[in-house]
Amino acid sequence: MAETPPPADRKGWLDEPKNRDRLWYTLIALCIVSVLADLFYHKHVHFDVENIPGIYGWWALIACIAMVLVAKVLRATVQRPENYYEEPDE
Repeated sequence: MAETPPPADRKGWLDEPKNRDRLWYTLIALCIVSVLADLFYHKHVHFDVENIPGIYGWWALIACIAMVLVAKVLRATVQRPENYYEEPDE
């Protein structure tokens, strides 16, 4: 029976550049299709801004960017030094 290579030597399907490109283009295509689909049905909106095509995608993008920026600020605020839990040298 053949031995399986160690995890560092095994290659996953995302290690191949062509598979990463396919995944990227598939994601872009799905985003375009979802925005185009938003044009072809009637929405019962509560606010006028909801009539903008793809507005929920834009809101999601803005929310993700805001979360990353807030996380950067929080990291700088609550980050402790590397030796925070070590006993002080006497």
